[in-house]
Amino acid sequence: MPETQQRTALDRYFRISARGSTVAREVRGGIATFFTMAYILVLNPIILGSAQDKFGNQLSAHQLVTVTALVAAVMTVIMGFGGNVPIAIAAGLGLNALVAYQIAPLMSWPDAMGLVVIEGIVICVLVVTGLREAIMHAIPQQLKQAISVGIGMFIAFIGFVDAGFATRIPGETGTVPVQLGATGHLSGWPVLVFCLGVLLTISLVARKVRGAILLSIVTMTVVAIVIDAIADIEPTAWGLTVPSIPDDVVSFPDFGLVGSFSLFGAFEQVSFVTVVLLVFTLVLSDFFDTMGTVVGVSNEAGLLDEKGDVPNLGRILLIDGAAAAAGGVASASSATSYVESAAGVGEGARTGFANVVTGALFGLALLLTPLATVVPAQAAAPALVVVGFLLMTQVRHIDWLSYEIAIPAFLTIAVMPFTYSITNGIGAGFIAYVVLKTVLGKAREVHALLWVTAALFVVYYAIDPIEQLIGLR
Repeated sequence: MPETQQRTALDRYFRISARGSTVAREVRGGIATFFTMAYILVLNPIILGSAQDKFGNQLSAHQLVTVTALVAAVMTVIMGFGGNVPIAIAAGLGLNALVAYQIAPLMSWPDAMGLVVIEGIVICVLVVTGLREAIMHAIPQQLKQAISVGIGMFIAFIGFVDAGFATRIPGETGTVPVQLGATGHLSGWPVLVFCLGVLLTISLVARKVRGAILLSIVTMTVVAIVIDAIADIEPTAWGLTVPSIPDDVVSFPDFGLVGSFSLFGAFEQVSFVTVVLLVFTLVLSDFFDTMGTVVGVSNEAGLLDEKGDVPNLGRILLIDGAAAAAGGVASASSATSYVESAAGVGEGARTGFANVVTGALFGLALLLTPLATVVPAQAAAPALVVVGFLLMTQVRHIDWLSYEIAIPAFLTIAVMPFTYSITNGIGAGFIAYVVLKTVLGKAREVHALLWVTAALFVVYYAIDPIEQLIGLR
């Protein structure tokens, strides 16, 4: 088939031209998304590999790198072809910590991963029955926009923290939990790389330079490699990824963890009620993290229809649920949609073809893990800060004079970065919305599904006293 016809077929399938994009933009967006989330290849093995199960067993770091890359590659490509949205998938942060530090100590690793599979199955059932999609449609449009803004604040905060620009004050018990830099002021070459990266990125974006975000990531990675080579810098100063040319280019994958799960083993280790509560926590966190990510990224990409709904939503949510199950099957923890995909959208990605590029890079990472992890957080984090700004611009669509929507919107926006959780922000907004509508005598305007969802969030927030009440603690 001639190349022009091939390009036309590609364009038709992914609707690249119809969405105002180009193949070049999609490629740039896919690469930018990969580099802003490639840290998961390092972080997921650290989180899962540092924990022990009930029997003192630990997972192999090398095997965890393999399954993390494998699930991200396969499910990101599936989302690209099936959902046709530029939303990449990988092991979920927060979800992996829950598996490692709360679930695994109660049972074996295969049992814990079996619960992750069950979580994915439950989410898929919610999608097939239409409940998950119905909840998303029941959310008022301005609350959806608040979710997008909150995600913008959240990922900007992620960028500042990952780069070391903002840090937790060691041992601080007072009123100021974070500070500038590691000691109350900026110091060290890595933070300088981040600051220069932010200035470079905002300059390129303001001048509307094509490939601004990706160009900044690549440029600052080269700068970081040079600085690390000539300056006296402690490796730990860079964080998880040291920007140096690796000794080995190829690292062969080890698929030993794939299929190492027990679907019903957890029921032999803990009570039925405990299993239900653990699965409920996984489902709720994954459910609303994905909801916020899909709405926020799709909104920024201009993909929402005239009603504010996401196209192909049912397929997107089904693939995301299947990704959670796939993460359990591979022992990589629950996989979910990544908010860092907004970096690719900021680079111009509008279709699932960007996902194909991102997924292909994760596939290469199976063999080229040393190269995939050369980009330090300080070079990639400026993209998150700038994308946070782009998402923040949607705040103009919220009616700040109407308290019944403005207060829930504010809580949604504020709680996300302040608690480091998309789910917490959505829950705060939903509960406040239902309460305010009720006290204002407008309870009938609240969709029934929002009542149910708000009630579930009350249980979610009160899970600790509930567990104590029924004797689990």
